[in-house]
Amino acid sequence: MSKEMETLKQQGFVGFKKVSELMETRCAVVPAVQGVYVVLRESAGEPMFVEDGTGGAFKGKNPNSPISALEANWVEDTQVVYIGMTRATLKKRLSAYMRFGQGEAVSHWGGRFIWQLEDAKDLVVCWKPMSSGDAATEESEMIQAFKQAHAGRRPFANLRD
Repeated sequence: MSKEMETLKQQGFVGFKKVSELMETRCAVVPAVQGVYVVLRESAGEPMFVEDGTGGAFKGKNPNSPISALEANWVEDTQVVYIGMTRATLKKRLSAYMRFGQGEAVSHWGGRFIWQLEDAKDLVVCWKPMSSGDAATEESEMIQAFKQAHAGRRPFANLRD
């Protein structure tokens, strides 16, 4: 397990399931509680981007971005590609994210860049259940910590703070 994954485990993150497994099982192992989640890319190789990703066209909007935008957003030397949260349940939010990644027109516009990674189904998702506390605050703090560690840049698929 990588240093980043070990750090997330120490911070209370669990799961560490491949996107393909979450898609196949409809997020059966994901708890129905609020929390934050992180998407990681284990491969250290250069990312390969595709013009037409697998993301769904929610409200008729094309979820794909130009490859130049994807390349500009890529952050080297990290496995973290997206940090997200939910005040509903992790199971509901991650299920929507997986369905979006399978081309369904569901509301999960945030994090859409990952669906233009050629190896999107090999990405790993972990989550931190939160029975108390504010998931939005936790997500914001995690993004700010990431930015401090990466010259002010957000994770690849986080398009806003």
